This record gives sequence, C-alpha cells and structure tokens, in this order.
Amino acid sequence: MIRHPLRTLTVLIGAAAAVTAFATPASAATSALNEATGPATLAAAQQKLGTSLGTAFAGTWLDTTTGELVVGTTDGRRSAGIRAAGAIPKVLKHSAAELKQIQSTLDNRTEGLPGSVAGWYVDVPANEVVVSVVGGDPAGRAWADSAGVPVRVEHVKSAPRPLWSVVGGQGLYFSGGACSVGFNAYDDDDHYVITAGHCTELGGTVRGVGGTIGKVARSSFPGNDYGTVEVTHSDVSTPPRVDRYEDGSDVRIEGADVVGVGGRVCRSGITTHWHCGRVEALDQTVNYGNGNVVRGLTQTDACAEPGDSGGSFVSRPSSGSGTKLVQAQGMTSGGSGDCSEGGTTFFQPVKEVLDRYDLKLEKD
Repeated sequence: MIRHPLRTLTVLIGAAAAVTAFATPASAATSALNEATGPATLAAAQQKLGTSLGTAFAGTWLDTTTGELVVGTTDGRRSAGIRAAGAIPKVLKHSAAELKQIQSTLDNRTEGLPGSVAGWYVDVPANEVVVSVVGGDPAGRAWADSAGVPVRVEHVKSAPRPLWSVVGGQGLYFSGGACSVGFNAYDDDDHYVITAGHCTELGGTVRGVGGTIGKVARSSFPGNDYGTVEVTHSDVSTPPRVDRYEDGSDVRIEGADVVGVGGRVCRSGITTHWHCGRVEALDQTVNYGNGNVVRGLTQTDACAEPGDSGGSFVSRPSSGSGTKLVQAQGMTSGGSGDCSEGGTTFFQPVKEVLDRYDLKLEKD
C-alpha cells in the first residue's frame, strides 16, 4: 500500500568409558572420539582433556579427513594419556594459553587499526595466531608486524561486512514510496523479494531496513498485483521468515498450502505490524479505480493501512511455545477501512507469482 491500493546408548557408554580411561596409560589403534560420536560427547571429552593437561594443553580439533578428535599438547610425555582417552595426540610448540595471550595483545591494539586488517584469530591446528589483511596491504602488514608478538599474516580478498536479512512484513523502500516485504524466493541462479505489483511499478533501486537490496526485476499491475526485486547485494540474506513485531518471534515459512474460506490468516506490514483475521472470499476481482482492476485476489477481514502493501499474508501460527511454522498465502494488495475501526483487506496469492516467474519459495 502506498497511497492507493494497500498496496540415537551403546556408543555413548563406550565414549564415556574412553574418557574415564584417560588416567590409565594404554594404546589405541584408532580414535574412539570422532565426529560420529556426537557434539555433546565430544564437548565433554574436550573439556576433560583440557583440564587434565593443564598448562600443556594446546587445543583440540577434528581432523578434516578422518573426523577424529586431535588433541594438542606441549608435553610429548602426555601423548599416551591422550590416546587412552580415545583421541589423537599432537605435540605443538605453543600452549592454548600462550596463543590466547597473543590474541589478547592484538585485541588491545585497535586504536589506529587500518581498515585493511580484516581481523585475527587462533589457528589451532597450525598452532599460530593469524592476522587477515586485505590484499596484503602494507599498512595492514605493518600493523601486524609492530604488535611485538609472533603472528602469521594471511591475505584475504575482501573485508568482512555486516549481514542483514530481508524479512517478510518489514519495510521496502522505493524512490516514490514505502511498502512491505512479502516473501523471499529464488530460481537456479538468483534470489528475489516478492511484494505488490503496485509497489514495484515505481521501479528503480529498492532498499530495506539494512540498506540496498537491488533493483525491481519484474512487475505486474493492474490485472495482477505482484512484482519482484532482484537481490544483488552480497550482504543481504533472504531467510524464510515473517516478522510478528510485538506479537512474538518471527514465524517461519514451511510451504504455501492455501487457507480456504473461513480459515484463519495473519498479515504483517510496516505500518500496522501483525494483524489476524479470516478468509472471506477467494478469486475476487477488485476495482481500485482509475482503471486499476485486479483479478484473483483473496478477501479477508484482517485490517491493513497504507505502507502495509506487499506485506506477508500467512496461515495463522499455532499457539504455545516453540518455533512457529506457517504457510505462505500472499501479499497485501489493497482494501478499505483501517486498524482502528476494522476493515477489509485483499491479498494477491503468492502461488501465482511463483508459477508465473518460475520461482521457488524460500522455506524451512
């Protein structure tokens, strides 16, 4: 809406026994602790090994080829105990505490940090602290060299940037007005935001709550009321979510099964946020005036107001705690009344635009 239309017991026991056996020197042909053991058992084993090794502990990691748990130590005499625990020992120069101290030294030198320094971290298998420098920039290398601690400089292609998500019901800003995000979709190569066609007819570059998304790709209005914005910025993610604002955490899209007449639906938009109602009619033709006739809309008694156009209509989520999964229904098109006194709102079914443009809905 702009101004007109709204718009799995045995394995665990074996692993636990292996950890307990740490204090008893023994040999093992293969590691009992590996990726298949499971995160919880691995975490417990890692903690126990770290505590037992004390200052000789040099970190743990999974071998990327075999999946076995490797345990670093600065004291080779501790290798037999590590094997007895079910892990693979590796003797290293620096302890985990030493590497952490090097990292802390860098953490305390952020004043005057060159923009070309993308960050730093402990490379546990390599037993080094690494400083990432974009393109090997001399200023970045100089900053790393001047720290007075042993580091390895690695070259990276680009600097990191914050990532932000395009979420259904949040703002979608065109050069000539504001609308709301409907749903996220994709084809073989690209990602798109679906919204109302009377919004995308404005054309041009489109922004969201976190910055530029991309440009209008396709638009159909009147006759239909849908359009797409191609996501061209790499810092934008398109999760299968819809914002419920103050009504609760985001709901997640699991499909697009249609809610029939009398069924409950909810909608989200930047102006009036989250409102619910019931489907009153399907396949309705609506005359918005000035020759703007749209066919195939769904009528509901869920209110909406200008700016909510294009926003998500979904099946009503179940009550209770836990993740709320919903079915995508469509994008707010137009209506009458408001959210103070109530009104009638129409939405453009999302399946039509998915079929028309050969898109797949982002979903869980």
